[in-house]
Amino acid sequence: MAGHIIMGLDPGYGRMGFGVIYVEGAKMQLIDYGVATTTSGDAFENRLLHLGNDLHALFVHHKPDIVAVEKLFFGKNTTTALNVAHARGVALLMAAQAECPLIEYTPAQIKKAVTGDGAAGKTAIQNMVKLLLDLPKIPKPDDAADALAIAITASTKRW
Repeated sequence: MAGHIIMGLDPGYGRMGFGVIYVEGAKMQLIDYGVATTTSGDAFENRLLHLGNDLHALFVHHKPDIVAVEKLFFGKNTTTALNVAHARGVALLMAAQAECPLIEYTPAQIKKAVTGDGAAGKTAIQNMVKLLLDLPKIPKPDDAADALAIAITASTKRW
């Protein structure tokens, strides 16, 4: 059985986390992680364009077999949630343009898949990402660690 490259995306418009792993059977290997960032003073549409350009470059470079994205969780600040939804739309568009299958997970599904506890805290998730990918330290920033957790979640599913 051939392995798969999985890209996890943690949507955001100031920082969009990404994590790329290679999975073959039960083995996972880190390929890349980080964040695509935008400047807060820029016009919002230009921030979305910048995210799209960065994501396009990541898709071209890594050629993922599947993309996993966190489903949007609406908190108390609807303006922020709407802006994150716009950024998430850019991520979905880039996956579609790359003709890459997409799978979406709720935060609870990600927590459950990575730690075994659907109510796990951020520290528990980060520690499991470090352990599962055999990393010397927890990936930073948090958005990148979250994106890796999303990619790990996709690795546990049959798609």
